[in-house]
Amino acid sequence: MGALTLRRGRDAAPVEEVHEDILQYLTFQLSGETYAIGILAIKEILEYTTLTQVPLMPAFIRGVMNLRGAVVPVIDLAVRFGRSETAISRRTCVVIIEVTCEDMQQYIGILVDAVHEVLAIRAADIEPPPQFGSRIRVDFIAGMAKVDNRFVVLLDVEKVLSVEEMAALSSLGGSESPDLREAESR
Repeated sequence: MGALTLRRGRDAAPVEEVHEDILQYLTFQLSGETYAIGILAIKEILEYTTLTQVPLMPAFIRGVMNLRGAVVPVIDLAVRFGRSETAISRRTCVVIIEVTCEDMQQYIGILVDAVHEVLAIRAADIEPPPQFGSRIRVDFIAGMAKVDNRFVVLLDVEKVLSVEEMAALSSLGGSESPDLREAESR
């Protein structure tokens, strides 16, 4: 957005009012850390209910759930990030996210420890992803937001929930990144 020029009173000099780009993100807890996803991709937040397990799926696919007659796969983000399985508690939620796969919209649920809040973050407060030292794959990170003297990891939903990559992992027997990276580099 551009700047808006205002005048106060008849003889007052123009005052510049700058409108900054502000983005909204849903923050949630996962394995003791705070992550966020842009709210435009989020369709709804549900209490955890028992999932139906599907045989021969990678460990990060916890199962499927019925969402008003539609079968929705539920991904355990902690396992997707190479950590231990999310322990189910009373605050555990499934966040339903809309992703695009081959020009089709698809819903995928992500299992998180707890949902916190929606934050309005100025674009100027978002740093690029770190090039090393991160405990998740760098391509999963859209940016690092400075919030209250700490960083919140902003996830790139299209990469974290890439249907093509998850299908490739599934066909490789559910093994995580090393085998996939070797397959992709050929």
